[in-house]
Amino acid sequence: MLTSTIQIQVETAYLPGHIPPEKNKFAFSYHIEIENQGEETVQLLNRYWLITDGNGKTSEVAGSGVVGKQPFIAPGEKFAYSSGAVLDTPVGSMQGHFEFQKSDSSLFKAPIDIFSLNVPNAVN
Repeated sequence: MLTSTIQIQVETAYLPGHIPPEKNKFAFSYHIEIENQGEETVQLLNRYWLITDGNGKTSEVAGSGVVGKQPFIAPGEKFAYSSGAVLDTPVGSMQGHFEFQKSDSSLFKAPIDIFSLNVPNAVN
């Protein structure tokens, strides 16, 4: 089940100098803000990411919680965290979902719309 009671905002940044240039890799940070716009407290249990680089190469990341946490988010509250991704190309994208649990133990997924990871001026 998908829901619109969870609002997810994403901000990204390129991290120049984070990886030595000879590695031919590109590091990005992403900051996620999750707002519970529903009427009951929910717990973020799992995450799923589909990461695609500029060559179309994909990788999947799935696991418990985010940054080692499985936060409870009350109605009207927000939870924010930052993490990162490393790509083989200067452009790419991420998309996925968070899985939440309600107080009645039912589960639902909140989609994370596709967002870009771009080295500045890499895309016109």
